[in-house]
Amino acid sequence: MELTPVERQYLKGLAHSLSPVVMIGNNGLTESVIREIAISLDAHELIKVRVLGDDRAARVAMYDQIANDLGAGQVQHIGKLLVLFRPSEAKRIDLPKSKKALKARP
Repeated sequence: MELTPVERQYLKGLAHSLSPVVMIGNNGLTESVIREIAISLDAHELIKVRVLGDDRAARVAMYDQIANDLGAGQVQHIGKLLVLFRPSEAKRIDLPKSKKALKARP
């Protein structure tokens, strides 16, 4: 899922106050971790994932794999936090269509 810069900016603002809901530990990106991320995306649409470990290249690879496997949009990768978005059937988050619509939001 590709996000426009306006959508990404809006989602970053929403994600700022969120706490990580899933942690990827020393075992890496296992099937059970992918399943937990999918469940969290279904429940919340916008989530933070914390990755333990210092290898930046491994974190980037995990971020890409999660986004590809689950059809999620990559919002932000900052340090050891990954922010992902995937709309659910309930449509909890309404994305702005333009920069003008972004400024009009409270």
